[in-house]
Amino acid sequence: MKTTSFTSYFKFSKAQRAGIFALLLLIVIFQFVYFFIDFNPKPNTGSNKQQWVALPLSKDSASVYKKKNTYELRPFNPNFITDFKGYQLGMSVDEIDRLLAYRKTNRYVNSAQEFQQVTKVSDALLHKIAPHFKFPDWVNKRNAAQHYKASDFAVKETKVLQDINLASAEDLKKVYGIGDGLSERILKEKEKLGGFVSMNQLQDVWGLSPEVVENINKAFKVSGLPKVRKFNVNQLNVKELMQFPYFKYPVAKAIVTFRSMNNGIHSVEDLSKISGFPVDKVEIIALYLEF
Repeated sequence: MKTTSFTSYFKFSKAQRAGIFALLLLIVIFQFVYFFIDFNPKPNTGSNKQQWVALPLSKDSASVYKKKNTYELRPFNPNFITDFKGYQLGMSVDEIDRLLAYRKTNRYVNSAQEFQQVTKVSDALLHKIAPHFKFPDWVNKRNAAQHYKASDFAVKETKVLQDINLASAEDLKKVYGIGDGLSERILKEKEKLGGFVSMNQLQDVWGLSPEVVENINKAFKVSGLPKVRKFNVNQLNVKELMQFPYFKYPVAKAIVTFRSMNNGIHSVEDLSKISGFPVDKVEIIALYLEF
């Protein structure tokens, strides 16, 4: 069997060699064009972008870019305003603190006027938020009744103030802000002193706020000097002087030291010279002393 030589496959005629050369040349040319010429279409960024920008926003999109920052007020009880709520309403830190301090005394504001008196908010802010105040029904009924009470149409009689030294616990509890505890403290203070010589002494009763003291002054007074126990500052020792409510140990000790160095205490002026003596109350204290 006659076999063909392997080298016979690589023998070409002149025409075949010319065709192979032309094919290789075309391949090289196409490769050159492919690598050096960009056939990708260029994006039309000019007119298309302008058309996109000119498109109006849809309603949903507009709502995203146009947010409302206004706080919608709803009815609320001003007695329970928190720090955050007060900030939303436009109240200052001091105004919020005044309200919170007032509430800590277990008291409530029952009208827009009381709210302004406690917080000291401006008329403009009160006019803005007061229409949204919501008080309990019994408060609204009470406020409405106050506008039509008979005393508004009658001649007002002068109120007779009761002597504070004759007041009972029940009399004291008629004052707004005084309950069982405070009335008991007032009576104990009066008993220790033998009686009040000035209404200013109520400021020394622990637990009485300035507002409650003001309410007491509207109902009571000191009609006359009571028969109080007198403390002799020239004869009593330190322990005996300390039985007087205004003399704590440092003051009682200073009194004994002063009188030993100055041959006694002879006047109110001498009291003012004693170290640590409560000179702001010297006129009241002197009424309980003997020289």
